[in-house]
Amino acid sequence: MSKRYERFLSAFFCVFLGGLLAWHLVLPDRDRSETENRLLEQMPAFSWKALADGSFTEDVEKYFADQFPLRDQWTGLKARMEQALGKREFHGVYLCGQRLISRVEAPADGLEIRNLEYVSRFAEQAGIPVYLGLIPSAADICKDELPKGAESWDQAAYLETAKETEEIAGSIDFRTPLTDHKNEPIFYRTDHHWTTLGAFYGANAILEALNKPPLQITDYTPETASTSFQGTLYSTSGVHWLAPEPIEYWVPEGTITVTSWRTGEPEESPLYDRSYLTKKDKYSSFLGGNQPLCVLKNPTAEGRILLIRDSYSDALAPFLSQRFAEVHLLDPRYYRLSPTEYAQENSIDTALVLLSIPNFIADRNLVLLTR
Repeated sequence: MSKRYERFLSAFFCVFLGGLLAWHLVLPDRDRSETENRLLEQMPAFSWKALADGSFTEDVEKYFADQFPLRDQWTGLKARMEQALGKREFHGVYLCGQRLISRVEAPADGLEIRNLEYVSRFAEQAGIPVYLGLIPSAADICKDELPKGAESWDQAAYLETAKETEEIAGSIDFRTPLTDHKNEPIFYRTDHHWTTLGAFYGANAILEALNKPPLQITDYTPETASTSFQGTLYSTSGVHWLAPEPIEYWVPEGTITVTSWRTGEPEESPLYDRSYLTKKDKYSSFLGGNQPLCVLKNPTAEGRILLIRDSYSDALAPFLSQRFAEVHLLDPRYYRLSPTEYAQENSIDTALVLLSIPNFIADRNLVLLTR
């Protein structure tokens, strides 16, 4: 390589970097990335203390990384290049053909065992039947689709351990019906949640365990609410070339009343908050997404059930409302009072601790069950 060509490459590289820097300075900073579905770093405030301890330079580095021009396009291109080199795991997400499956990390500090103990103590003090329902993720149900040698924590073995939880009235078997229907679209291709179809099978697993009549799939006419859903795995992986997918509503609106406590005060809410369909987080259109407390009422049914839950219940609760007069959803990540007192004050008949396994083994809020 001649000296002249080397100088040309050096000059070209400097101009390229300078151009990107100038472009970055001209562009306004973005508050969030819709593609990644998260807030972006903003320029940190300068202080001599932060400069001395190194936190200022670290924050500046994060700021430039987040506000880099065409960041979404660059991350997608990076993932494409890595795929071409044979890579199949992207930020803890496996690319399995035309779908994404999140790896389940091993729990830390024995939290998975302590959480089972908290459930047991809750069941002992609740004074009503308490069931445990742990939902296996796609990494277990669809494990035959994972890349060869892909690592993921053993959920099946944990379910066997969970069945031995003392004081509970019983365990809900989600794994069998989900496995039986694994060739159907029971999980989203770009998101970690189950689809409305998967939630339907999950609801029937609960009804079977509680000796309630099962729901009939022929009783529903699915409404395709959106065809442009790209979920959390699409956002975090950088695999931005997979086609969007539909979101369906099955339970008709109008027959079920919904009350939410997003602000600490009860307010009437829709069964499906369609305002989310214009946003990135379309899954939150089910009941309006994460909130401390939500109650569904159906005057034509009987019984009151309390779900200690995560976001999987958002798509599930409309189905349970077909068989229960009241479905109470309490999220321990946001609800800080005693679940036992809540159950007693609201004349709850049955309680169900219902979380996906990846959430259950990592949730540090379940200790609140023992209040």
